[in-house]
Amino acid sequence: MKNKGKILLAISFLVLGFGSYGQVQTRTETDLLGEIKVPADAYYGAQAARGMENFQISDQYNNDYPDFIKAWGMIKLACARANTEVGEMPAAKLKLIEPACQELINGKYLDQFKLDLYQGGAGTSTNMNANEVIANIALVKAGLKKGQYDKISPNDDLNMSQSTNDTYPTSLKLTMILHNEHLKEQLGLLAKSFRTLGNKYIDVVKMGRTELQDAVPMTVGQEFHSYATMLEWNIANLDFANKSLMTLNMGGTAIGTGLNAPKGYDIAVIKHLKQITGLEFVNSDDMIAATSSLHGFVVYSSALKTLATTLSKISNDLILLSSGPRNGLYEINLPARQPGSSIMPGKVNPVMPELMALVSYRVIGNDVTVNIAASDGDLQLNAYEPVAGLAIFESQKLLTNTMKAFRVQCIDGITINEKVDAHNLETTIGIVTALNPKLGHHVGDELAKEAQATGKGIIELVREKKLLTEDEIKEILSPANMTGLDKSKYQNK
Repeated sequence: MKNKGKILLAISFLVLGFGSYGQVQTRTETDLLGEIKVPADAYYGAQAARGMENFQISDQYNNDYPDFIKAWGMIKLACARANTEVGEMPAAKLKLIEPACQELINGKYLDQFKLDLYQGGAGTSTNMNANEVIANIALVKAGLKKGQYDKISPNDDLNMSQSTNDTYPTSLKLTMILHNEHLKEQLGLLAKSFRTLGNKYIDVVKMGRTELQDAVPMTVGQEFHSYATMLEWNIANLDFANKSLMTLNMGGTAIGTGLNAPKGYDIAVIKHLKQITGLEFVNSDDMIAATSSLHGFVVYSSALKTLATTLSKISNDLILLSSGPRNGLYEINLPARQPGSSIMPGKVNPVMPELMALVSYRVIGNDVTVNIAASDGDLQLNAYEPVAGLAIFESQKLLTNTMKAFRVQCIDGITINEKVDAHNLETTIGIVTALNPKLGHHVGDELAKEAQATGKGIIELVREKKLLTEDEIKEILSPANMTGLDKSKYQNK
């Protein structure tokens, strides 16, 4: 593994530039452990380089999530402005740091954040990666050389009044909040697609089922509207959970006591972070608790898990409803996306609902990871924040991308088989429940027994026995009477 890290660092040299005669140009930087060579063109420094060497685990990197790098730019900008406001940082130095931070906010220098997301040290390597990159951008913009840290220092300037232990969880939370907006957008569009189907098929009556047995009638539209409602509940739940990410520990530094943070810095940094992000962040009234606990992560991850369970339920319903075409329910048709078998001709599988369901299982598993990481943090710091953050990032990305694919490649193309629904209504024994108010439960039992024994439909037997007139049958079997349909409740959705 150690050799693999060295190989990756060598590859970085190759990517970032050669000197004369094919020799890689490097610069030498020094940290606590001594000297280390860094590619001359690299904007990261010694600590990021050591992290690249040590943590070659997953091939999942910080820059796989561009909003994560953007978040670091925002946070470091807020910190620099706050330090200037409280008199710790000279205004001239802020003037150099501000445009460097803005470069990250604008999505630049992503290639300089090639640290594996799986890392020890509670995120220190990532924090220093941001400090080093911003410092070196500022140095170059000032006409100086990378690594001239006596002019702008990753530690003394970019990490002033800070610790990884307050900036790293803040960067994770800010990224989750940015991701949450993309997630909610796709969730809202998916709910809207189900509303469209609901309105389109609002008058088509079908049999509802409980425990996979015939129950009582409903309309196809009501079923689709119910899915939309379930998804909209999750939008509200995400909004609620998102608020738990708004409480920070900025200015708490190492363990929440605020060591090395000047008076007023905690108030100033929150003010500037709010101005930069447009988000209503607040600092916790107990910074030690906020530093050691992953409370917000657990609450928000739980909301993702709840969404995943909803999507899995809907997906598996669609798989059942589309089963067949000859020996299943076959009430709906899903768009055919690809041949379904290497051996069975003509077979088409429900691949998009299956995809949505299996992604949901992964999200549910990620929530378990967050829960374990949160419960196992020791004393005043949780060193397992990186894996909790990654689990949530991954869940957000998977759900956002898959909901879009699910909607575009499946939901928007669903059609129904009205003849199947009509046949089911004619032949089901379950329709007898709708006749109870007119015929009574005992007569209903007798009709159900006879229908089961003879294979005849309930309505067929009612007509044979002349238990109801045609007008009475028509009235009972109307969508409004059988299903309690009230179209007005869907008009503004």
